[in-house]
This record gives sequence, C-alpha cells and structure tokens, in this order.
Amino acid sequence: MTELVYRSEPYRKELEASVVESTPRGGIVLDRTIFFATGGGQPGDSGRIEWENGTAKVVNAVKAGDKGVELVLAAGEAVPPDGAEIRQALDWDRRYRHMRMHTALHLLSVVIPLAVTGGSIGSEKSRLDFNMPDPPSDKAALESELNALISRDLSVEENWITDDELAANPGLVKTMSVMPPSDSGRVRLIRISGNGEQIDLQPCGGTHVARTGEIGAVRFGKIENKGRQNRRVNLLLA
Repeated sequence: MTELVYRSEPYRKELEASVVESTPRGGIVLDRTIFFATGGGQPGDSGRIEWENGTAKVVNAVKAGDKGVELVLAAGEAVPPDGAEIRQALDWDRRYRHMRMHTALHLLSVVIPLAVTGGSIGSEKSRLDFNMPDPPSDKAALESELNALISRDLSVEENWITDDELAANPGLVKTMSVMPPSDSGRVRLIRISGNGEQIDLQPCGGTHVARTGEIGAVRFGKIENKGRQNRRVNLLLA
C-alpha cells in the first residue's frame, strides 16, 4: 500500500521512494508518494522520476485499488525495475495552482451555501455545480464576498473523524454526487477558520494551501445553466 505523503506534506516537491511493482500499462507503484492520485474532481499530479541510469516523465497519477497510487509514465518511457530506488519530483507550478483552486472552491461553497452537485479542478479554470434553480441576482457581489474571505488569510487545516461520527453529522457533506473519502474507518476533514471563527468544515481528500491568502484574487467566469435546477459556476485565478 502506498504511503500518501502528499496528505501530511502537501508542499513537498521531491521525495525518494522504492518501486513496489510495475503495472501492465507501463506505470509503477511506489512505497510512498507525493503525487496526488486523481479523485474528488482534482486531477492527478504530473512530474518526473529519476533512478540510476534512467529518467521518465510522469503524466498522471491514479488510484491503483488496494495497492495505493500508480504513477502513469509517458508512452515509450523506460520503466524502473521493481525494487529500484527513485527520486520523484512534482510539476510544482501545476500542483500549487490545483492547491489554490481547490481551497478557493471550498470558500465558494461558503459564499453560495447550496448543495454541490459536481465539481472539477484545473490549473486554469475550476468549477462547482450547485442545486440552484435560478441564477444569482448579483454575481459581482458574490465575487467580492469570495475575495474578501480569501484576503482574510484564513487557516486551512486537516482533522480526522470516524465514519460513525460522520454518519451522525451528515450536514458536513456538501456534495451530492461524490462520497466522502474514507480511510480505514476514518474520514479526513478540511477546516477553514480564523480568529476563533470556523468558516468551513467538510470532508475532502485533496491538497490545499495552508492559508487562504495564498490563493490570491479570483474572478467568476460564466455561470451556466446545466439543467432545470443545476447551475455551473466557473472560477478563475485572477
């Protein structure tokens, strides 16, 4: 099982690890990784790996069942042998934009306190879909409110609760289409707070910045009609 180092050290850019095994499609599974595996609307990380007498480009990271995380290598790249010691390095600029975007979407769900029906994170544009029959009456006011929250430089921290504790507090779950990530009977929560005030608390397995001030200014893109009661709110880093 791959140790998910990115959870406890989201700012780690490089890490040494060992190859547990190669996969039928030419990827590798490591004993530990800083590469986030695609999930919850957040793309898998990309970057590179290096080992004695070899290098390879990593184009994606995906979940590999109970084995943990598979690093998907670019077509035609050399594959390190099982047991090889490798150094993995993230495409940090891309990952960091995902961290900023993901945290911004948590705050967007505060500014628009409606059930979330879907979402997607990108380095250039991200979005949340809401159970929203009518479009917001003042888009500019919502954008201003979101940027005001970001500029408060709020703290972003993780907490863990049991599956039973989550079942007893269903209101923590904002998403209608994605089940909260569970890990051996416990659930990871992301808490955003400042000056003793809790701004947001929800289950999430993704990577985030440590403080909201790192997000920087954002702006709303299009608000699209995606069904009778579904509106898509697009968000861009300014």
